[in-house]
Order: sequence, then structure tokens, then C-alpha cells
Amino acid sequence: MSDRPVTEMSFEEAMRELEAVVRQLESGDVELEASIQLYERGAALKKRCEEKLKEAEEKVAAITLNEQGEPTGMNPVEDL
Repeated sequence: MSDRPVTEMSFEEAMRELEAVVRQLESGDVELEASIQLYERGAALKKRCEEKLKEAEEKVAAITLNEQGEPTGMNPVEDL
């Protein structure tokens, strides 16, 4: 488990660590107190992944296309 703050992680970093947390919890070899800490870290990592996915979805939704389906620009996100 990394000491890096979850809020500073990229989507990929958070996803990798979340997968490691899940593997540890599923192994059943973690003591109760450590399991609670892992679960809390996992919840924060899941939230970070969801936030980063939402950001990406908003960026994709802001792309405008012309009649041929080619990108022509971006709409401001707040107009969506």
C-alpha cells in the first residue's frame, strides 16, 4: 500500500493500488485492524477512480463534431 495521497493519484495509479488492496483483502491473510485500514483506503481509491472517469467523460462529451464526424472544437463543460 502506497503512502501517496489518493487525491494526487492518476486514474491508472489509483486503479493499480485498488486492485492490490482487493487482492490483499480477498487473500484472507490480513488481520482485522489492517483489513479495516485496507478497506478504507480501497474506498478512497474507488472514489478517486470514479472522479477521474467522470472528468474524462465530461471532456469527451465536450468535443464537438462536424457533419463528417470529425472533431471541430470543444464546448465549455459547464454548457453540458
